[in-house]
Amino acid sequence: MAAYQTLRESPVLDARTRQDRDRLAVRIWLGVVLVVLFCLVIVGGATRLTDSGLSITEWKPIHGVIPPLTATEWEEEFQLYQRIPQYEQLNKGMTVDEFKTIFWWEWSHRLLARSVGVIFGLPLLFFWVTGRIERRLRWPLLGILALGGFQGFIGWWMVSSGLAVRTDVSQYRLAAHLITACLIFASCMWILRGLSPHSHDRAPTDRSKKMAIIIACFALFQIYLGALVAGLDAGFAYNTWPLMDGSWIPGDLLIQKPVIVNFFENPKTVQYIHRLGAYVLFALVLMHMIASLRAAPNTTHARRSVVLFALVTLQAAIGITTLVLQVPLHWALLHQGGALVVLGFAVAHWRGFVGEYPRG
Repeated sequence: MAAYQTLRESPVLDARTRQDRDRLAVRIWLGVVLVVLFCLVIVGGATRLTDSGLSITEWKPIHGVIPPLTATEWEEEFQLYQRIPQYEQLNKGMTVDEFKTIFWWEWSHRLLARSVGVIFGLPLLFFWVTGRIERRLRWPLLGILALGGFQGFIGWWMVSSGLAVRTDVSQYRLAAHLITACLIFASCMWILRGLSPHSHDRAPTDRSKKMAIIIACFALFQIYLGALVAGLDAGFAYNTWPLMDGSWIPGDLLIQKPVIVNFFENPKTVQYIHRLGAYVLFALVLMHMIASLRAAPNTTHARRSVVLFALVTLQAAIGITTLVLQVPLHWALLHQGGALVVLGFAVAHWRGFVGEYPRG
């Protein structure tokens, strides 16, 4: 009994308890950040699909929080929109009420982006000042905050590409904007998972960790391809599966010169490459699951590989449905959300092979 009392009063035990409590608080905080980031990406997708992204033609990081409040302010905002090519070529004759619909999508997207900065930055400051952030995590978390700030610039850089000549934003800049958001999302997931308790099961095979890395990176690459598809509106054409334009390998894939341009600017080529990417990702996850179940079916790693395969399979089904139905808004957003879920779980799966952060 005396030994037990001594153990309870041990400074080492008290320090470990405090660290567990602090890690739990940080995990909850990062979990909230992930949820808000997820919502931000979904609203961003809706903004793109409703052609709302160019409705706000000025970048006002602070003042832009307040939307138009009077009829006069709405008219002034609408007049700014009437100056850009999208209005002249696509929406000429739009009423103020119709303009409000696209305005609110873009305003909501920007408000969520600002909210993420507050939700991430203020708790980070609090945890840092009160010593709840472990030293090894301070600079990585600060780096995520800096990347988030830079993401705001990338967002405006993207919007500005559609204000002068184009009627939409550059697919290159759209892809950069989405990938940066995914990197922030993946980084938060990596740190959150590293602070969580880990299984002590050994990796099923010597290649399990390497395959987990490849899968996570390829999931990110597949999202990049999806961003190009969205930027070119390529999903609205060739709405059949498994054949595309009546063939397994459609023609005119390399019709543009130089050839490399087709992979970024030819809607047919971009959609075809995105399809192939989905097949490759499905095959990678399937092989990873089979190898894990054969080598060590009762391990946590093997069970995670099954969940990952189920998520990728579901995501593929959603993608096919979205394509065949010609990209209805709700299915398209479900597909985009599914991509984030797959990426997040793939990163967490990879982190599971690394182990939690050392204590001390």
